[in-house]
Amino acid sequence: MPRNVVANEMTRSVLITGGAGFIGANLAVRLKEWHPEWHITALDNLRRRGSELNLPRLGAAGVTFVHGDVRAADDLPSDPVDAIIECAAEPSVLAGHGGESPRYVIEANLGGLIHCLELARARGADLIFLSTSRVYPVAALNSLRVCEEPTRFVLEAEQPLPGASACGVAETFPLEGARSLYGASKLCGELLISEYATAYGLRAVINRCGVIAGPWQMGKVDQGVFALWMAAHVFNRPLAYLGWGGTGKQVRDLLHVEDLCELVDRQLTETERFAGQTLNVGGGTANSLSLQETTRLCQQITGRRIAVGSCPENRPADVRLYQSDCRRLEQLCGWRPTRTPEQVLADLHAWMVAHYDLLRPVFGG
Repeated sequence: MPRNVVANEMTRSVLITGGAGFIGANLAVRLKEWHPEWHITALDNLRRRGSELNLPRLGAAGVTFVHGDVRAADDLPSDPVDAIIECAAEPSVLAGHGGESPRYVIEANLGGLIHCLELARARGADLIFLSTSRVYPVAALNSLRVCEEPTRFVLEAEQPLPGASACGVAETFPLEGARSLYGASKLCGELLISEYATAYGLRAVINRCGVIAGPWQMGKVDQGVFALWMAAHVFNRPLAYLGWGGTGKQVRDLLHVEDLCELVDRQLTETERFAGQTLNVGGGTANSLSLQETTRLCQQITGRRIAVGSCPENRPADVRLYQSDCRRLEQLCGWRPTRTPEQVLADLHAWMVAHYDLLRPVFGG
């Protein structure tokens, strides 16, 4: 749903870190469209394959691109800034596992945030932090009671832990326990933001995002699963149901990136309403899919069937079911997703078909 642009609104300077990534680039383009008088700067190190494909979009939209790295404080722009949207991250839940050094995920996710916090403190800027549902501990999530239906696992109404219900996982869910190096770096960041807010009067909002999906997402098996699933059907790549018996019944909620953009816009323009809040941001139970169900929808949309293998063993940090309980956010401002999972997948398909030759080196192998 397009926003109405306010012609005489105050000019603002907004810095988006990770601004050539999936979420950052979509935010930059939309914010510039909705607020033409704003100065939008996108900072990115272009480390993730496919992020370079967003540079023409940013330029065409009038967004200023800076090739820099949040790990280096001197790379952050020295120009005045009114708001920072912290999207820069190593988002893989497998980062640092299997003998790999955790240095990058910690330095990018936590060290980079510290540099953003220092910039916000020095300039008096507001901060929107894109955290993750992965702050919730793996063992606790996997202890939730589920029933097994033909195509998916389903949360039961009565749960052993506070903050869990048939509506999903709320912000009051216990945080004790391991979660992944990625999730831990984000949770540490949340704690630092709280301290900066108290010590320096920083106005900040923390969004614990579930799975965000949509066009311009270069999905991988450990991050961006719905884009990966559609890409496998478009570019004829094999898939496999990994973990939880290899049946594809594990469930995630998903949120169209456009729904997220509309929320972040409200958070920028209604700062006092959101300041100090930690909020689950996701599709919720109504906008959730299992891998089995995702396969069926991809087949319907593309008219193709591809091989789907099976590997029953769980990987590190595998979660059987996660759905965001976003009732706190809805009560705060009335926000709820407006786009369905079917629309998310249809939009992914249309984007991939329209940019087939451009995307084939990224998705097609």
